[in-house]
Amino acid sequence: MSESGSKGTPLLSFIGWVLAKGIRLVSLLFAVCLISFLLMKNSPIDPIQAYVGADMLRISPEQRAQIAHYWGLDKSLAVQFWRWLSALAAGDFGVSMIYRQPVLTVIGERFWNSLALMTAAWALSGALGFILGVIAAMKRNSWVDRVIKWYCYTLASTPTFWMGILLLMVFSVWLGMFPVGMGTPAGRLAEQVTLADRIYHLILPVITLSIIGVANVALHTRQKLIEVLQSDYVLFAKARGESGWTLVRRHGLRNIALPAITLQFASLSELFGGAVLAEQVFSYPGLGQAMVNAGLRGDVPLLLGLVLFSALFVFAGNTAADLIYRWIDPRIREGAAIR
Repeated sequence: MSESGSKGTPLLSFIGWVLAKGIRLVSLLFAVCLISFLLMKNSPIDPIQAYVGADMLRISPEQRAQIAHYWGLDKSLAVQFWRWLSALAAGDFGVSMIYRQPVLTVIGERFWNSLALMTAAWALSGALGFILGVIAAMKRNSWVDRVIKWYCYTLASTPTFWMGILLLMVFSVWLGMFPVGMGTPAGRLAEQVTLADRIYHLILPVITLSIIGVANVALHTRQKLIEVLQSDYVLFAKARGESGWTLVRRHGLRNIALPAITLQFASLSELFGGAVLAEQVFSYPGLGQAMVNAGLRGDVPLLLGLVLFSALFVFAGNTAADLIYRWIDPRIREGAAIR
């Protein structure tokens, strides 16, 4: 292979990877749109009743038919789906019936709250899980290893909402260390809220999501490090006199960091699902609370918009994991180029 060809192959491989990701994203969003639309059309939610609300009894059948005709609800399913899909492609996600605002405005206002919550919980659970996994592997079959495994297995089967309620009762109601809920102090204007106030209200939801998300990373890291410590090159390093933390740092951490990072990025969907419950328990004004309200009160445009946004968020997280993996591990780039 010529020198110019060897330089161009990684670039072509990366362009092909980006195109493949783009095709997968379009296919995913179309499938989510189609499935979400069919589920909403077959759900017991009546969009006209959800929009009119308590005044539904004052509307005559003729007025109901006029509303249905105005919204195109009297058309076939294919026509309705095509109109909705065309509006989405033009950036029109509709108007939220609950908040009386465009759906994109509602999502934009709450996105930063949820992003702060999930980013802090994701980073804390990943770091804590990795440290616990390393300690458990280094202390294999000791009481420390058994305690960490018991802790992880217990948390893996613990519902997020139950853990949130437990922390709320202990630290907010009994001890009074943290606020009962909400993202800012009650009765205070937005311009009076400081960054410290927001962080103070964020602590308990972050702890709830973090201690639930520790289990997978800790158990996975423990198993991978045990396999590394039993490999031939580690046995050779032990024969040269290396041991303890120096041995793990030199020969183990790099090999177990990549799987841990990938697993942590892959857990974004679980983190988003847990955030929905945690935000509801703590009355935290994020996307999860908006999704619950939209589902309970029949806000179809907002619910569909949040479903699409959550699919896009999870896809972005998985893509970031793949990109970091390609950047850190050159064997993946070389393997893709050879293929």
